[in-house]
Amino acid sequence: MSFNAFITRKIPEEGINMLKRFCQTVEVNPHDRPLTYDELLEQVKGRDAILAMLSDRIDTRLINEATDPCLKHTGTSLRIIANYAVGYDNVDIKAATAKGIVVTNTPGVLTDSTADMAWALLFAITRRIVEGDRLTRAGKFVGWAPMLLLGGDLVGKTLGIVGAGRIGTVMAMRSRGWCMKVLYTTHTNRNAVLEEMLGAKRVDLETLLRESDFISVHAPLTEKTKHLIGAKELSMIKKHAYLINTSRGAVIDEVALVEALRNRQIAGAGLDVYEEEPKLKPGLAELDNVVLAPHLGSATIETRTKMAIMAAENIVAVLNGQRPKNCVNPEVHT
Repeated sequence: MSFNAFITRKIPEEGINMLKRFCQTVEVNPHDRPLTYDELLEQVKGRDAILAMLSDRIDTRLINEATDPCLKHTGTSLRIIANYAVGYDNVDIKAATAKGIVVTNTPGVLTDSTADMAWALLFAITRRIVEGDRLTRAGKFVGWAPMLLLGGDLVGKTLGIVGAGRIGTVMAMRSRGWCMKVLYTTHTNRNAVLEEMLGAKRVDLETLLRESDFISVHAPLTEKTKHLIGAKELSMIKKHAYLINTSRGAVIDEVALVEALRNRQIAGAGLDVYEEEPKLKPGLAELDNVVLAPHLGSATIETRTKMAIMAAENIVAVLNGQRPKNCVNPEVHT
């Protein structure tokens, strides 16, 4: 049996080659940019598998067109959407499940790199690295000065983890080197690892915001977590505290964050994700108390390669009639 797979962006060759060994046809988006929605609509037709990016909107219409037997194209057998990410809020899971399409993700392999990115942002904003780099490159560094770009210390401070899942847990575990107190929130059971290893305390969001010196967001984007941190929540944060987000942009109300930063309501923020990627809310880019990264959480050679292999393995398993390891809608098998 021959299979046809489409990859919506170029990924590390290891994943592409794995699919080529199994599928008769493997096509990759030839552009160095995301496909437009209309382009994606055309490309999904006649595919057995789609390896999609988080930036691809896989909604009901797209799923219907990819499986509509009335359309004049060869094949209507879409069986799997393999998301090249841990999150899958870009995919209409209900619509995919209704069509019998398996949806998979790539958990675990990007935990360390994303936690490291959160720490990189925390250091960058706290010690004003970007400001210092800009000043030095501009030739404005004229020598050591006692009041030059003063930042904040970490040792003995309180780290708040909003969403203590895999990444949030690893982020918190990294804090041991600075003897930090750890507070965390979670919508699931208590995090025994953090409590036993760090003496971390589970608290509600308000307590975490009011008591933390550093707040790192690791919550998935759902209907309940959209704008989880808005104007009201930002007003609870200490003026000397820093907010880090490597989860999903819309978990924080970006407009409210711009105002909080502009008014020095909080000390600063480090962001790797945005509400309307790649667009930024007006005013954000002009602020000097925020570090802005272009969604680099998993951007290491090792991690992105592991993600490519995992996504390809998920596709091969499904096309072989097997259950993939990382199915996010297991009810499709019932």
